[in-house]
Amino acid sequence: MKAKLKELRDKKIEDLKRDVVEKQKHLFDLRSQAVTEKLEDPTQIGKTRKEIARINTILRERQTAEGKTAAAAATK
Repeated sequence: MKAKLKELRDKKIEDLKRDVVEKQKHLFDLRSQAVTEKLEDPTQIGKTRKEIARINTILRERQTAEGKTAAAAATK
C-alpha cells in the first residue's frame, strides 16, 4: 500500500482528479453489479471507496498547502 500511496503523491493534480472520476464510475459499476447479484468480490466496493478517499485526501492536502503558501506570500 505504501508504494501505491507514493505513486499517488507523485501524480499531478489533474491526473488525480481524473483518477477520482474514473474510480467513481467504477464504484457505480460495482454497485450496479451488487444489485443484480453479479458481483464476484464484494470487498471491491470497500477497496474502491478507500482509494477514492485516499485520492481526495491528497487533493485536499495540496489545496491547503497552496492556500498556506498564498497566504504567506500575501503577508510579505
